[in-house]
Amino acid sequence: MSAETRVLPWPRLHEFCAGVFRHLGVPEAEARLAADVLSSADRRGIDSHGVARLRTYVDLISVGKINPRPRPRVVRETASTATVDGDNGLGLVVGPWANDIAIEKAERAGTGWVAVCNTNHYGIAGYYVLRALERDMIGWSMTNSSRGVAPLWGAERMLGTNPIAIGFPGRDEPPIVLDMSTCAVPLGKIEIAVRKGESIPLGWAIDREGNPTTDPRAMIEGGALLPLGSDREHSGHKGYGLALAVDVLSAVLSGANWGPFAPPFALRQADPERKVGKGIGHFFGAMRIDAFRDPEEFKAQIDDFVRTLRATRPSPGTPGVLIPGDPERTAQKERDVHGIPLLPAVLEDLRDISRRTGVPLE
Repeated sequence: MSAETRVLPWPRLHEFCAGVFRHLGVPEAEARLAADVLSSADRRGIDSHGVARLRTYVDLISVGKINPRPRPRVVRETASTATVDGDNGLGLVVGPWANDIAIEKAERAGTGWVAVCNTNHYGIAGYYVLRALERDMIGWSMTNSSRGVAPLWGAERMLGTNPIAIGFPGRDEPPIVLDMSTCAVPLGKIEIAVRKGESIPLGWAIDREGNPTTDPRAMIEGGALLPLGSDREHSGHKGYGLALAVDVLSAVLSGANWGPFAPPFALRQADPERKVGKGIGHFFGAMRIDAFRDPEEFKAQIDDFVRTLRATRPSPGTPGVLIPGDPERTAQKERDVHGIPLLPAVLEDLRDISRRTGVPLE
């Protein structure tokens, strides 16, 4: 860890974020919820989606591009499904509200599925499946986002990073929690490389001409991220297909803007040339296990599955097989005790926000 890197306790970071959202006109309960979603990314080691993005939320609310007091509403509904209009609110507030509807419908009908339009960036996808796991359910979460990823064999940005998360509860073993973008890496990792002055691996991005690059600035200055797998030889068509599926479920199904027409999550980026819907879109799902089989039998099988995978003979030079969710659980245990490390550039951003809002950081 750099000598310049500061460490702040998670509760202090959470309180700071809540105070900033309150200063921007977000009501108390929603401000605390938004802070919970945002800072949970740092707590779980996903620094690219945590407080490093607070400035963008501040900027977008300050110029009126995000509604700080939305009134989301259900516009279409069945016993197990709903479509929600988020009233252009913070995705950090609209997302949990819609996710709760999916969970409540699953409680009554066995499964619940909610598509959301007219919303904004909702933080880490994994936050939402953790809420379903708390109710002993299987959880689903996905969202589209502003264009930054080239389709396979394309040389320009047409799709978002379009993350997807799925969580499966165990009995004695921790849950399986898949939380991944459908591109090689999320944009936040490119931004972190810029802040650190580091290069990026081949296969992450292309430059403005469509050539592979290891320069993170070449991606940001007109280049694009690559889909998961990067090229056809490394199964880039699979990541591209997943991204497209997430876009359809999150945006086409809900009535949000899809593909290259999703609005940008930064003031410096130009708005798309046309709209095909409202805002960006999310999609949430919850599945009550007893709608399919005995819950205890299911969770016992998940435990057995996890233990069987952990017993795999490790490949040379590796610590052994990981279960999806392991890195985040390890990070949270560490950071709950020792605090959240903040890179100098992120710390300076937060100090600037503190000066502008009067909300104390340290």
